[in-house]
Amino acid sequence: MLPVPVILLGVLLLALTTPTTATGQRINRKNVVRRFNPVRTTLSTTTPMQVGNGNFAFGADITGLQTVLPFNILSSWCWANDSLPTTPGQTDPSDYTGMDYWTHGRLVNYAIPNPAEPEISQWLIANPHRVNLGRVGFLYKGRNISTDDISDIHQSLDLYTGVLTSKFSLHGQRVTVTTIADPDDDVVAVEVQSSLLKDGSLGVFFDYPLTTGANKFEAPFVGNWTAISAHTTGLKKVTAHRAVVSHLLGSTTYYNLLQWEQAGSIQGPFNGTHRYLLQPIGRSNKFTFTTRFSESIKGGSGSKAFRSVKSSSTRWWANYWESGAFVDLIASSSSDAEELQRRIILSQYLLAVNSAGKDPPQESGLQNNGWYGKFHLEMTFWHLGHWARWDKFYLLDRSLGVYNRFLPSSIARAQAQGYEGARLGKMSDPSGRSAPGAQNALLIWQQPHPMFFAELEYRAAAAAPSNKATTTLRKWDTLLDELATWMVSYAWWNASTGVYDLGPPMYPSSENTSPNVTYNPTFELAYWRFGLKIAANWKVRQGIEVPTAWMHVLDNLAPLPVVDGAYSISEDQPDMWTNKDYTTDHPSQIAVYGLLPPTPGVDVSTVNATMAKVLEVWQLENSYGWDFPMLAMTALRLGNVEGAVAWLLNEHFQFDDVGNPVGTANVVPTPYFPASSSLLFAVAMMAGGWDGAEGAHFPAHWGAKVEGFTASL
Repeated sequence: MLPVPVILLGVLLLALTTPTTATGQRINRKNVVRRFNPVRTTLSTTTPMQVGNGNFAFGADITGLQTVLPFNILSSWCWANDSLPTTPGQTDPSDYTGMDYWTHGRLVNYAIPNPAEPEISQWLIANPHRVNLGRVGFLYKGRNISTDDISDIHQSLDLYTGVLTSKFSLHGQRVTVTTIADPDDDVVAVEVQSSLLKDGSLGVFFDYPLTTGANKFEAPFVGNWTAISAHTTGLKKVTAHRAVVSHLLGSTTYYNLLQWEQAGSIQGPFNGTHRYLLQPIGRSNKFTFTTRFSESIKGGSGSKAFRSVKSSSTRWWANYWESGAFVDLIASSSSDAEELQRRIILSQYLLAVNSAGKDPPQESGLQNNGWYGKFHLEMTFWHLGHWARWDKFYLLDRSLGVYNRFLPSSIARAQAQGYEGARLGKMSDPSGRSAPGAQNALLIWQQPHPMFFAELEYRAAAAAPSNKATTTLRKWDTLLDELATWMVSYAWWNASTGVYDLGPPMYPSSENTSPNVTYNPTFELAYWRFGLKIAANWKVRQGIEVPTAWMHVLDNLAPLPVVDGAYSISEDQPDMWTNKDYTTDHPSQIAVYGLLPPTPGVDVSTVNATMAKVLEVWQLENSYGWDFPMLAMTALRLGNVEGAVAWLLNEHFQFDDVGNPVGTANVVPTPYFPASSSLLFAVAMMAGGWDGAEGAHFPAHWGAKVEGFTASL
């Protein structure tokens, strides 16, 4: 552990190397961050306070543990499979055959659930599923604690250090709990102070649920706590100050190392449960322990002391806040500026906890399970693009390797369907397999995302003193080549119109049309142009000849479809603006001049007309997440700064008291983290501008200060 003066020196060096504002004065980032430390004095039954590191997160209730409510402990690495079906002909993944769809004169096989194979289809959708690692909480004299037993609650999270402090009275006696996650390991460190420890009234339990693929969404709690006989736990390697609990569910085994610093004893499991009790047995009013989760029992053989974890957390979070770009709006007296700043700061914290792992995050991060805990490749840019814009490439790099890791399976997918190149999947697990599903198989807008990531990294590398542009070009070349080759192979030459069409069958990003007739979606056409242009530029920068086929498709893609003077979702919708089935969900056609820079064929007057139509008829109560930042970015490019702020603070775009983005009933549960990351992407555009309109674009009377931003594309 580094001594405190060394920690302070590190923070000082960060301060000296952080960019300054246009006035030459550094923003006092610590002051801005801590102004928005979340505080709770009552129990939330929907969202926890979280500590974590991007690959591992612990959700705490008002006790600082999971005493009253079983919030979750999730990781990027722990997944499990249910038992395979036993119906003959559906007992192995190889029995799944998918569905053939007629595609431009030929049958193409897609990974869509086959009605003749319902059980193995569903098994492949639900497996593997992400595992809730366990629950940690307090017992009072061996009994469960309820909210009736607790009073005088005050819980606060210090965003600048990642330290959660929970204070409450339990049966009239004061308890203070400090909860911290290690920034580099799957460890939670806890310090408890209370007179209840002296007489043994307060103990700590550890419990382990069965996590299955029975439900697509498990929010806010993950796992089955009553199916005791369906999984196995055991106590191993018990010494005076440590023990290991093994947990076997299906073919997955993981280990929980428990280590305590004062005198204590551990026993369990109790009474036909998977619950273990760690009981302090000293006469001290302080008890300190760590709980570490690992894939191997060897990994569970060592841990860190509480002070070491606290020191590491303090250093990591100080570096996080003091590096990269920053926005300071606190000088403004505007309540809108205050609320936007709150959302910015809390989103930055929660995304570092939930969305900075070795794989792209699931849509609920590491807080609960949606879509069985799997991540969606069409959402990868909305999840991760903000890291680049806020100059935190070290976090972006953690998960972008997924594209090269998935390249072999993406090439195999394209070849099996008769295409060239590599076709990215959608709903994925760490293996790269895309789960069966109509949207999963027929969406295409995930394909150009890597072009966007690559271009953002190239611009940053070219501007860096070390000029890493050449290395960046090599890093992305093979991937972009394969992806662009598929994009060209997928485009269909329509001899009757003399243009290349996209689809059918396909789903546009709005996912609210009939896939068998949907073709030429506005956003996807513009994104194809954007992606192919970057792929072509990638070759030019390396002195490599651009394939002729790429340029022929790029120059001859179908025009963007217009209905009633505004952009339609796709070309097959003559009643686009009068049919309520189409004016709901994502108005993605507006992204052609906002998220995307102007591409050939985009008409600004038509963009203006489309914005007016969205305001007039769109069912915004059914929109959510990235819709509102997407609209804000278009408003910015159109010169409407106040309109952009209004979209980011729209009544249907909400964040709870601790910063969790609120989901939508019957669609996605809370939290829906693409809302947080897209908000930060839009704010970066406000802070840095874009090519041809560089500089900040906040309301002038706010007195906004920004550091470290570059112009967007």
